[in-house]
Amino acid sequence: PSDKTPLTSLLIADAMKEAGLPKGVLTIIHGRRVTAEAIMAHPLVQAIGFVGSTKVAQDVYRFGSQNLKRVLALGGAKNHILLMPDADLEMSSKGIADSFTGCAGQRCMAASVLVAVADSKNDPESAKKIDRLIAAIVEQARSLTLPDRMGAIISKASLNNLKGAIAEAEKSGAKILLDGRSPATPKDFSGGYWLGPTVLDNVAPGSRAATEELFGPVLSIVRVATLSEALELQK
Repeated sequence: PSDKTPLTSLLIADAMKEAGLPKGVLTIIHGRRVTAEAIMAHPLVQAIGFVGSTKVAQDVYRFGSQNLKRVLALGGAKNHILLMPDADLEMSSKGIADSFTGCAGQRCMAASVLVAVADSKNDPESAKKIDRLIAAIVEQARSLTLPDRMGAIISKASLNNLKGAIAEAEKSGAKILLDGRSPATPKDFSGGYWLGPTVLDNVAPGSRAATEELFGPVLSIVRVATLSEALELQK
């Protein structure tokens, strides 16, 4: 497990043990690179699976392959949600807001890019519907107060990276619909690293905010005219 979040895996292991999982089926080992490489190089280990950052995924794949292991290494996911004009407003706004803010966006399944599909030139009504949906998402995210509805960022380095990505996106032309960079410091939690939900509109498809897994409560909205264009972004 990540050395920044060691407890969750231990709690899962305790629950599995209590549920009756046979001894030795699941083992949790804490450590960093030296520990991981020792496990991967062991002759009894035949296959390796990894989910995490792109850089570490590349290192795991390289090291495991050199030691003749079968390796599945997944790194740097940037999950997309496609938003169509006929989407249900209440369900979509809540679901999308929950997706990018759950665990303060610090989870692999956080959907942090919203691809809004509407042809504003040829179908202005569809664009109006998309704008209403986005406004509802923003209001839903705005209602997530700290710390009771959303927790803190894991470290100062992560917080600085998130703020830097937001500033870069704004400088590149993105419009900040919801800015969480200066949230009200939660009472009795002033020592934490806090970033409120943040929504960026008209993000350039090739920008860092649209392509890099930021690992925080930041939603990047990319606008396209057709479903075909939206699907093309997934490649």
